[in-house]
Amino acid sequence: MTKADIVDEIARATGLTKIETKAVVDGVFASIIKAIADGKRIELRGFGVFKHKSRKPRMARNPKTGELVPLDKRYVPIFKPSPDFLNKVNEAMKLQLEEKAS
Repeated sequence: MTKADIVDEIARATGLTKIETKAVVDGVFASIIKAIADGKRIELRGFGVFKHKSRKPRMARNPKTGELVPLDKRYVPIFKPSPDFLNKVNEAMKLQLEEKAS
């Protein structure tokens, strides 16, 4: 599913135009990115938590040449889904597998 697919679904469900919906979706994504970049944690009840995590500096290997490459300490965004989110995905996947088996 792409951002355009999400915009289409929301526009159909809300009656907003695709242009209005795209502006809202872009605004939500920009807000999440800015908050994580500012070191904040975002908790969306029933959905999950967005936050950042630091990665230690380490030595990596260039897969093409095999040469060792130093990587500095860095920060990566992470998402932890809520238990409700996990349960809904698990139940939906089980139903899909049961339907395929029958």
